[in-house]
Amino acid sequence: MMRVLAALVLMAAPAAAQPSAAFNCVGAERIEDDVFAVPFARGSTRITDAARAALAAAEEALAADPARVACLLGHAGQEGGATTSIRLAAERARAVAQALEARGIAPQRLRAEARSAQFSASARAAEPPSRTVSIVVLPAP
Repeated sequence: MMRVLAALVLMAAPAAAQPSAAFNCVGAERIEDDVFAVPFARGSTRITDAARAALAAAEEALAADPARVACLLGHAGQEGGATTSIRLAAERARAVAQALEARGIAPQRLRAEARSAQFSASARAAEPPSRTVSIVVLPAP
């Protein structure tokens, strides 16, 4: 039973949106500076022209200091069941990571993660994030 459970946990790892990195994104939601929102259409993981400004601003912040890294926090509102929403949020975060990589940002400087609205601090806010990826450029260590 424990092996089956461990195997299921390992199989679920790709939905976390990325391989392990040297930094983590715990508490990234509380950072207020250098945070950029990439919007998505309902049910979509396709980056549109509406994301251009946010991607450019994040790229600029990351290019200005090679020691900085970014957390890409994918959000999906009620766009299906809980599993579907988390998977959609992870795919959106991966899409933003790929877009930043295409702009020359090294993949080891990016960490893409899905966030569940009911467990995030912003869920208690008047309007929790939905259908977005928050790019949080962390302060230099």
